[in-house]
Amino acid sequence: MKKRIITARQEIDEIIAKCQVCHIAMVDPDHKPYVLPFNFGYQDGVIYLHSAQTGKKIDILKKCPDVCIAFSTDYVLRWQHEEVACSYGMKYRSVLCYGKVEFIEDPEQKVIVLNVVMRQYTGRDFPYNPPAIQEVNCWKVVVERFEGKAYGQ
Repeated sequence: MKKRIITARQEIDEIIAKCQVCHIAMVDPDHKPYVLPFNFGYQDGVIYLHSAQTGKKIDILKKCPDVCIAFSTDYVLRWQHEEVACSYGMKYRSVLCYGKVEFIEDPEQKVIVLNVVMRQYTGRDFPYNPPAIQEVNCWKVVVERFEGKAYGQ
């Protein structure tokens, strides 16, 4: 199976749209990697996220907002010979996105972010109570660089 580099923005956007979860990599103050899964929203080259107001990830991101976000989908196990372990491989498509986290404080902007996330999963917008908006931490990553790859596709 051959690897294929994906550069077409349309295919990159398609891969991201098919994903249910993304994994966000960051680096803590001790220079140790820290990776977490997230639900997300994606629109026009921007990844939207939400979380609690406090916690380890927020502490890390406020000190170092650089992140790498991984998306992957379309997994298919294949083999050339069922009895030969080395002939097995996994087809997939993936995208890495690099950028910086920007926290969103404005309540109206938070509603927009939350609805981008909800549209990713439900295809529709929702109303939100003011206390819920106040309690949630919304953030975005404007993607500076995409790296796409397909294997066996």
